[in-house]
Amino acid sequence: MESGNTKTIPTFGYEILRDYVLSSILGKHEGDVLYWAGKDIARKFPLFSMEEAATFFKEAGWGALTLEKETKDSRTYLLTGDSDILKFDSRCFRLEAGFLAQQMQHQLGYLTECYDEKNSKKQYVEFHLKTDLKEKI
Repeated sequence: MESGNTKTIPTFGYEILRDYVLSSILGKHEGDVLYWAGKDIARKFPLFSMEEAATFFKEAGWGALTLEKETKDSRTYLLTGDSDILKFDSRCFRLEAGFLAQQMQHQLGYLTECYDEKNSKKQYVEFHLKTDLKEKI
């Protein structure tokens, strides 16, 4: 199916790959590998500004991303969306964390890392980005 220049892919196929195949193949290394894969995706799809991250997340089917808090060396984003699709209970969100870390690092030019904090009960994920302003890239 095609609408404009956007293709629609059934979520079931995406869920099989993301939630079962990858976790089965990667095993205990799933989080680490997904984080680095997210960084690699960010290198291949660089954003002009961090404001574009919300649009990228929506188009990638990763959910609704909003900036919650910002300081000189950190940002906190909130990821929400349909809990049936995002599977807050069981999904690893390290892919998204790596993507955000690399995008921020690219934008600012300083080493940036991100960790994710799931709240399955309230159905959201917080991404905490921390930039080391002493470590220029």
